[in-house]
Order: sequence, then structure tokens, then C-alpha cells
Amino acid sequence: MVAHKTVCLRRLSGGERSLEVCFNRLLGNPRVTPAQVIESWSDQTGAAVQGRHVLALQDTSEIKFSTTEDARRGLGKIKKGNAFGLLLHPMLAVDGDSGICLGLVSGQVWNRKDVVKVPHNKRALADKESRRWIETAQAAKTKLAGAAMITVIGDREEDFYAAWAHIPAGNMHLLTRLMHDHALAGGGTLRQAVSLEPMKDRQAMELRERTGRKPRCAKLAIRFGQVALRRPNMVEKDLPQSITVNFVEVVEEKPPKGAEAVHWLLLTTHKIETVIQAWQIVGWYKQRWVIEQFFRIMKSQGLRIEDSQIQTAQRLEKLVALAAKAAAIIIQLVQARNGRDRQPAALAFSPAEIAALAAINKTLQGKTALQMNPHPQKSLAWAAWIIAKLGGWNGYKSSKPPGPITFHHGLEYFRAFAQGWDFRNLCIP
Repeated sequence: MVAHKTVCLRRLSGGERSLEVCFNRLLGNPRVTPAQVIESWSDQTGAAVQGRHVLALQDTSEIKFSTTEDARRGLGKIKKGNAFGLLLHPMLAVDGDSGICLGLVSGQVWNRKDVVKVPHNKRALADKESRRWIETAQAAKTKLAGAAMITVIGDREEDFYAAWAHIPAGNMHLLTRLMHDHALAGGGTLRQAVSLEPMKDRQAMELRERTGRKPRCAKLAIRFGQVALRRPNMVEKDLPQSITVNFVEVVEEKPPKGAEAVHWLLLTTHKIETVIQAWQIVGWYKQRWVIEQFFRIMKSQGLRIEDSQIQTAQRLEKLVALAAKAAAIIIQLVQARNGRDRQPAALAFSPAEIAALAAINKTLQGKTALQMNPHPQKSLAWAAWIIAKLGGWNGYKSSKPPGPITFHHGLEYFRAFAQGWDFRNLCIP
């Protein structure tokens, strides 16, 4: 999937009917389960996180597949209206210092069966979909055991009391954006307490491009403090009466005309005693864009998982789990272009494909040091340099770094070359 940049079984098989049949049998085999595929996500991640501060990013994405009234493909509803598909909840490990993606950790893929009629506040945690945030983080405690520190980062949906009670432990912290205006143990609400704190610093921050927003430099004001959340009225009565957390609020006081002002109210279990520590929390939260990029690669800007024509929900669940691994590797491949983090090319390519890359590398290198592949042979950065060159990048440091489109073109070219490379020793009588 990585080398071919597709999840289409026919394209993956290169027109070889027997291989396409093999792929279908794999997805149809009842002994191959989505849970087994997800368990293998972290095979190489555990070694990559050793001794690092890991940002464990988790989020949920709805994956919509086309259906008709007569052919729902066994898929449940995922959105309001006539939308059917699966839900994917992955966790990505990212280096806290460099922002490099270290691989997938854990997660879930599921298909909604029935509409739940019991009100949310009357259901136990075990009966709520929100338990996925806690279960994924708990699985990460084992898989990321070698990390020096873990910061689990989620968006607003992860801001619920049970998550604050269950996730933080030992070297694992939680950082999320406020969804609920929590009641406080001492009376009042969180937002009221935040409003009483004065702004303590102002800095300019570069904002990435996102849907509905162009990249720009925003001037942000910041304040921070500590509060004790009061346990809400809930089914679980065994949770602590209160939980102490720290907050950081950043506000764009004068946004450009027509632009939506930046306003983040973040909660965390990390200690915040200085302005530097407060801005560090904001910097870590900004790394959430990596998981947003991951979902884009899964969908319209990469593997186009939602275009799959596989006809059963059971097979689609396995395909989504496999595609998630491929999307994470593609992110690593794109990031590897700068050579900041050494990972093996075997993370993304088979031995035969690495041999093909080595053959191509000889033709792409020039005679001067500036025209040589600067990365260790058979490293992911070495492979990324080759793929980027195939995609049209000139290789000079003064040039704009290659982006996802360049890598897409390079992977397409490489796919054709690798198929031909496989036939190099074919003897035709």
C-alpha cells in the first residue's frame, strides 16, 4: 500500500489475478481479525520510542463508504442523515522534541450496529463509545513502556471526567482541549476561574494551513493556573471526588479581518509554574496536526480508503486497519526527507523494493558531494531522498522541501520501476 499509494486490491496486485485472489482471501479469512492487525501496529514503534518524550496523539475519524438503500454492505450509521461506514480511532506516537512520527501505537476500528436509546448520562462507561479514549491510552502504557515520558493528547472529545481519572499515571500525562465547562470542587466553574487570571505573556506563533484557514502568523496572549475539577453526577461512583489539573488559555486578541480568532483552553496534568512551561504545553498541543495529516492520507489526499468497493463490513474493517499502518508509514516517509530521525527503510519497503531503490540511487546521484544521497544506506531517509528525486525534486538544500504530492508522483514512478525490476532475472526460453 505504501509503495503503490492505494488500497485498491486490483492495483496492488499489479494485474496479477492470483495475487488479487490472495488479498481477498486474506481479508475474508475469519482467523484474521482487525484486532490482530491493530496489535501488530506497534511492532516497530516500541523500539523507536525508547528514552524519548512521546506525544501519544489519539483521535476518531468517520470513514464513509458509498451505499444504497438496498445494499448497505453491513455498515452502520456514522453521521446524521444517510451516511454509513466505519469508525477509526488510532493513536500515533510522535517525538515530543522533533515532531517526528515514530509509528502507530494502538486503537480501534468498529462498526455501529444499533442506535443506542439509553441516555448518555445513564450509561456506564463500559457501554459508551467514549471508553475508546481510555482503553487506547491504557494499551499505550505497555506498548510505550520504554519511553521516558508520555503525553496523551486528544481533542475536545477526550475531555471527560473518567478520562482524567483513569489515564494519567506514573510517567503518563494527559493534555486535551476543553469541551465542558467543568464544575469546580471549591464552587464556580472552570471558565469563571480562568477569566480571573490575568494574561501573563504575548508571543507570535505560526499557524499551519487547515480547512477554512490560510497559514498566518498570529499574535497570542497566554494565561495559566490550577483548578480542582468536581466529580459530576455519573454512574461511576468509585471515581475520586475531585481531580487537580492545570489550564493554559491562549487567545488571539486582534485577529485579521474576516479570520476566526484562535482560542484554545487546554487542560493538562503537566506541572505549569512558568510562562515557558505554559508555551511548551501549547507547542505540544500544536503537534495534533500530525494525526490530522494522517487522516488526510487515509482519505482524499492519499490512499482514498473511502473509494474501496469491497462489499462487506467485516472485510472493510480489516482493510481500514491495514491502511492505517500504511498511512503512518507514508507520514514517516515524508518526514524522513530531512534526515532528523534515523529509521530503517524496511519500515516501508520490502527487501526486493530496497534492492530496486539501491539500483535507482546509482542513477540519481551526481559526481559532486552536493549531488549525492546524504543519508545512511537503507535508512528511511535514504529511501525518501530517492523517492523525492523520482517525484521531481532537484535535491538541492536551497530548494523547497518535497511535499506529499512530490512523494505521490515519486511512489507512482517507483511502483512501475519495481515491477520491472522483479522481472530482471526472468528467463524467457
